[in-house]
Amino acid sequence: MSVIASEAELREQLWQNNEEYRRLATEHRTYSEELDRLQSRHLLNEEERLQEITLKKKKLLLKDQMYTMIQKYRKDMETEGAERVRT
Repeated sequence: MSVIASEAELREQLWQNNEEYRRLATEHRTYSEELDRLQSRHLLNEEERLQEITLKKKKLLLKDQMYTMIQKYRKDMETEGAERVRT
């Protein structure tokens, strides 16, 4: 088995093979698009500013969850590779 070299490759593997990762990434993209829409406005009212803060927090939480999944996947791949070398 080849070593997956980059985080981009890990993300692609997870996107293709992990339904939970796809759900998180899709939700992150949705929040990002909503945030872009809000930030394109020149002036935000108080409700919109609160919505902007909430979206940023939600995006960050999702990003952290996806990063944790990537790190776990990387570790699993390294462990699997090390086990194959031993056998």
